[in-house]
Amino acid sequence: MSQLSHHGRYDYAPIVGRPDYAWPEGRRLAVYLGVNHEVFGFGDGLGATLAPSQAQPDVMNFAWRDYGNRVGAWRFMEMFDRLELTTTALLNSAVIERCPGLAEACRDRGDEIAAHGRTNAEAQGGMGEDEERAMIARTLDDFATIGVRPRGWLGPWISESHRTPDLLEEAGFAYVLDWAHDDQPTRLRTRSGAGILSVPYSQEINDIPAIVSRHQEGATFAAMIEDAVDQLLSECDRRPLVLGIALHPYIMGQAHRALHLDRVLTRLREKDDPRIWWTTAGAIADHLAPTPPNDRD
Repeated sequence: MSQLSHHGRYDYAPIVGRPDYAWPEGRRLAVYLGVNHEVFGFGDGLGATLAPSQAQPDVMNFAWRDYGNRVGAWRFMEMFDRLELTTTALLNSAVIERCPGLAEACRDRGDEIAAHGRTNAEAQGGMGEDEERAMIARTLDDFATIGVRPRGWLGPWISESHRTPDLLEEAGFAYVLDWAHDDQPTRLRTRSGAGILSVPYSQEINDIPAIVSRHQEGATFAAMIEDAVDQLLSECDRRPLVLGIALHPYIMGQAHRALHLDRVLTRLREKDDPRIWWTTAGAIADHLAPTPPNDRD
């Protein structure tokens, strides 16, 4: 029998029986909002679709996605300001050129800026090593124009090559959000030996799979958020946990969905559960630097 191929980035370790630790002030469940600010090519490249694309240029789907940058993102920011929530802003660096003021608004309201590649019209998994390294470098150069140096990375379309964690670590990134394999941060091995932290980013509590792929709606997605928090709170006395809530302004930022997000976040904030740490992905990484307690390498 041939041996199954393996990524070699981490070993199997069940979540039970790991060393215990706590988040700041003894809290047990770290919750962060990962808000995806994305731009797309007009007439070419990748992009989520509201309805099947008939031909290029696909005006309907392009404009639907662009609504998120023009309206949905600002609706989110007003909501998060009122709820006193800081987010992890997952920014395509091309947003800086294509949507002047949007990246700066995230920065100025105190959001953590994490890199989401240059654009969601491309996926890095098919790039050669030199091309991928150059794309990562150009992404950092883009952010430097607004005085920001991201420490976290989410790949467009959660796409990676076999070298991506190595290249990110070599470029100075502290953490990556691509691997949805755990409810706790883990360290991925890299070829330098230093490793890079994997912070949980949900592919379930994520409005693209829930609404675009599974055809759910805002009320159902809001209920999913509340259910996930309730379940994780029932477990967090036994182990510290992380919940990343993945949002896209062109999806949950639509008027008929945003009110459901507002309602569930308002309820959770009003409960003021002392076990919950409302935070950012970068603060989670900082708390565990240099090595998560559950690493066994």
